[in-house]
Amino acid sequence: MADEAKPISPLKNLLAGGFGGMCLVFVGHPLDTVKVRLQTQPPSLPGQPPMYSGTFDCFQKTLVREGITGLYRGMAAPIIGVTPMFAVCFFGFGLGKKLQQKCPEDVLSYPQIFAAGMLSGVFTTGIMTPGERIKCLLQIQASSGETKYSGALDCAKKLYQESGIRGIYKGTVLTLMRDVPASGMYFMTYEWLKNILTPEGKSVSELSVPRILVAGGIAGIFNWAVAIPPDVLKSRFQTAPPGKYPNGFRDVLRELIQNEGVTSLYKGFNAVMIRAFPANAACFLGFEVAMKFLNWATPNL
Repeated sequence: MADEAKPISPLKNLLAGGFGGMCLVFVGHPLDTVKVRLQTQPPSLPGQPPMYSGTFDCFQKTLVREGITGLYRGMAAPIIGVTPMFAVCFFGFGLGKKLQQKCPEDVLSYPQIFAAGMLSGVFTTGIMTPGERIKCLLQIQASSGETKYSGALDCAKKLYQESGIRGIYKGTVLTLMRDVPASGMYFMTYEWLKNILTPEGKSVSELSVPRILVAGGIAGIFNWAVAIPPDVLKSRFQTAPPGKYPNGFRDVLRELIQNEGVTSLYKGFNAVMIRAFPANAACFLGFEVAMKFLNWATPNL
């Protein structure tokens, strides 16, 4: 079983999740920039080396050419989007758990936790898709040498002028394909690890900071192990010129496998996994700290 019975407050999950999301962005954005640049770099010409040979090469070249600000390129979009996105994510998870309880004392099984996590993935797509679209475009434009957008708001404005709301929400289906199963894995793994790491005779709510960091970090790794292939497809699709993939993700998948093989679906794997542990450890620690504060400040919320 996932935890001892306790009242679930989706509203507290909403507030604490927003703070957790901010912690995740600050810790994880530099390696997210590396991940997107690796995933979207063009295939190298015969006899020529690729633009980036790997995670550390991309990190080093970005740092040398653009400074520390280059690694935080496009962070405004995820900060604006991720704070409410994680708020909605944790709200959806709390609501998903609550909907499956027949009474407040019910303890949910791990499959029920997984289902609640999948619901959170559905909830976040509406916020996540435009934020990811803008972030990816800003992250790759510096490495391409073209400066089309001056910032997140300028990018959103130009996308709307060029393609309307559909242009901003390009990649919605792929975001759903990535986030629904990955979110289920994310929350189920976190709850499972919290229970495993809780000393006998102690409550899960008394878990120490290092153990929360371990549980959150490993949950992030499990999340991305599921999410990487659709994330690669999403990054390619969202940064492609209009009309390049008329049949959506099927065209992206076909092109990737034909030109670069199945392993191309795991482009950026090292960057993702290096980022996943600290970023998600910070997220869940931020969530737990905020939740404890809310339980103390507003016990009846």
